[in-house]
Formats: sequence, structure tokens, C-alpha cells
Amino acid sequence: MKLQQLRYLIAIVRNHLNISAAAEALYTSQPGISKQLRLLEEELGVELFSRNGKHLTEVTPVGRQIIVKAENILREVNNIQILAEEYRDDRRGSLSIATTHTQARYALPSVIKEFRERYPAVTLQVHQGSPAQIAELVQSGEVDFAIATEAMELFTDLVMLPCYLWERCVLVPLDHPLAALDFVTLQDVAQYPLVTYVFGFTGRSQLDAAFRDAQLKPDVVFTATDADIIKTYVRLGVGVGIVARMAYDAHYDQDLVRIDAGHLFAANMTRIGFRHGTFLRCYMYDFMQLFAPHLTRERVRQVEQARSFEEVELLFAGLELPVF
Repeated sequence: MKLQQLRYLIAIVRNHLNISAAAEALYTSQPGISKQLRLLEEELGVELFSRNGKHLTEVTPVGRQIIVKAENILREVNNIQILAEEYRDDRRGSLSIATTHTQARYALPSVIKEFRERYPAVTLQVHQGSPAQIAELVQSGEVDFAIATEAMELFTDLVMLPCYLWERCVLVPLDHPLAALDFVTLQDVAQYPLVTYVFGFTGRSQLDAAFRDAQLKPDVVFTATDADIIKTYVRLGVGVGIVARMAYDAHYDQDLVRIDAGHLFAANMTRIGFRHGTFLRCYMYDFMQLFAPHLTRERVRQVEQARSFEEVELLFAGLELPVF
């Protein structure tokens, strides 16, 4: 059994049992992958996939178990490589992050700027996606960190650390009736068509819950994953915008009125996470602390030893998180 065969096996699974796509992802040939898969099955004495002619149709029960073991082996091999690199040069390497547009556009720029100043030899990549895409990228090992707010049920296989709370705001043009009110209620907002995030992004579920609890049915006429797009449609008069408060820029958004909505909707918590068993390099600890100052190296190392989500939460019990 060779490590390369295990890499081919995992690539086939990640590419939905499409050997051609797996070969393309690994910059190798389809016949080469097919041959190594056949050799692996012959050595193990079991079929890892069911077939219909030359096509793989599904993973066999024993194949599913072997794939889990293979992923663990490759993860440990990667940790060995990272550990050796850490001892060779702890200021050189790579860091990849998967997050949503709002985090990438509004929460991360200052953090990344300072991180780049500290670690100019570290290659940094930021991937944007939905919560499901973010979770898949980290779980597959394609990225190091996930930064997310929504759909925490997708991240149960990751170590997720609380970073900060954030609230929403209502955005309207300068001449909108809501801008003239001294105090805005949920009933006031529900009178108008709304422009906000796609469900599953940036705290949208909390927003829907607030209207539901108040027995109000909002008229959501336009949704987007990008706060800047939402602001564009607010400017066009399509509807009242509801976005993360951090997405309002006092300099660029002077033509819009920001109405704080902390009293209308519950605050959301943003978390940063990584795979269990990941070897964290020095600069990875530093990145987490830059993003959330209370995530000191000592605290993160305590979290790494925790065996459940409940134990992680206990480590942060009583900690007052910043609110944005």
C-alpha cells in the first residue's frame, strides 16, 4: 500500500467518483489512477467502490471505513510535513481561510494587513463561499481555517472558537420615512419590502426568527450574499436593507441612513475553526489572536485538548466578547 494510492482514493471521493475529474485535480492521468485503484483493491482483497461497467457508482460499506482511515493517515502525514517545516523556518509557509463575503470584506482586512506585515513570507489565501462550502473546504483539508456565523451544525467535526458578536442595522435612503423616526420597531420595518442576505448567510436565520416570533411576515423582495450588492439595491429604492452593522461604511455610504437594529434582532456570534488534530504553526496561533485577541496561544491549546463542544464552551464561559 502506497501513500499515493491513498491520495488517489481520496481524490476520487472528493470528485464525486469521477476518475477523470480526480486525475485533472491531481495533474495526472486517468489510466494511472484507475490502475493504482485496482492494485489497491487487489492488495486489500475488497472492493472499495461498486461499479456499473467502467463507471464507479457508489462507495461500498467497507470502502467507507477504509476512506476514513485513509483520510486520517494523510492528515497525519501532512502534520509531519508541517512539523518539519516549522522547525526549518517558523516564519515561512502558507495559510488559507474560508469565509463569507461579509467577513472577507469588513472583518478581515485590518487583520490581514497586520498579519502580512508580521509574516511577509507566509502565502495567504482567502476563499469565499456559503457555510456548506466553507465547512467542506476545511473538512477536506483544502483550507486551514473556517470563519463562519451561520449553520454551526455543519461544523461539528471542527474545533470552533467564539470570536465576537455582531449586530445588524437597517439601511434606507436619506429621504425614507424610517429615517425620520426617533425609534424604529420591527412592525415599522415590516411595512416595507426588504433587501437582505440569502438564507443561510450572515445571520439570516436569526432575522427570520425575529419576524416569526413577532408574528410578522416580512416581504423579502431581493436577497444576496454580498452586503455591497444589498446596498446597491437599497439605493435603487428596491427595498429597506438589513445587513451586518459592520457593513456600513460612514465614508462611502453617506447617501444612506444607518438605523441600529440591535434591539430588533438577536446578536450573532462569529467563530473561527480548524480540523481536530491539525498541527497549528506559530503564525496560525498569531492569526487567530489578531482576529480575536482573547484567543491566546495558551487558550487555543487548552481548546485543542477538549473532547466536546460543551467542553470548548466551558473554557469561554463568562468571557465578555466584543460586539460590532
